[in-house]
Amino acid sequence: MIDKTTELIKRVRRIEIKARGLSNNIFAGEYHSAFKGRGMAFSEVREYQEGDDIRDIDWNVTARYSKPFIKVFEEEREMTVMLLIDVSGSLDFGTKIQMKRNLLTEMAATLAFSAIQNNDKIGVIFFSDRIEKFIPPKKGKKHILYIIRELIDFKAEGARTDIGLALEHLTHVMKRRCTAFLLSDFIDPKNYQNALTIANRKHDLVGIQVYDRRAAELPNVGLMKVYDPETKVQKWVDTSSKQLRLSYATHWAKSQKVLKDRFTKSNVDSISVRTDEDYVKALMTLFAKRS
Repeated sequence: MIDKTTELIKRVRRIEIKARGLSNNIFAGEYHSAFKGRGMAFSEVREYQEGDDIRDIDWNVTARYSKPFIKVFEEEREMTVMLLIDVSGSLDFGTKIQMKRNLLTEMAATLAFSAIQNNDKIGVIFFSDRIEKFIPPKKGKKHILYIIRELIDFKAEGARTDIGLALEHLTHVMKRRCTAFLLSDFIDPKNYQNALTIANRKHDLVGIQVYDRRAAELPNVGLMKVYDPETKVQKWVDTSSKQLRLSYATHWAKSQKVLKDRFTKSNVDSISVRTDEDYVKALMTLFAKRS
């Protein structure tokens, strides 16, 4: 138990150092520019002046004083950021540098530190085929380290994926507009288009896909035993079959097109990051696209 705790602390520390360094030195200005979406908060009322928008008239105050008053709004000074983290079984896969789960964890930690640097609140929804855990948005280093510990050590009850459920939960629990990052490999056979559209209308939603190169191409290594951690199905496949490898690649291309179309129809910004690629470059591309 002591060894496990010690190793967890070391992993938390390693990710903290890397994520903090990236958010401080690389992402600081870019994150702020990309996610300004603060919205406007009511500040005060004042007498109507020529040129003011009549849609801002406060009719209750106007009736009370028998002369027109308008509502004055100012930019909200803090933003709430929610991380929707896929913890389903399919994340435990990786053939090169790291598992999809490890990549997702580092990216989530980096976004969390960037949010704190920007004085934003940060919260998390862990999901599989159910809502596994909800961490309400808060500020502070202690809160960030708690989130990172959960990212590293969280054990999901469900194995499959229900992205629509996660998006519906976000819409339900977050009453005010927030910026939400949906981090997943998006291996979900269900159609969550409607939930994606509704969530992005209420909030500022960003999709981040993590995937492994072997999801896109099957190597020619003869007979191979494959296992699906979400359905628990395992079987042998003959990867020396050119037709099989072609069908595999075609299936991946089609699934990527479906995912891209869903994001486009819902007006959701997105990036895809491979487990053997530099996610820093991908995040910078995302930030630049939104600035």
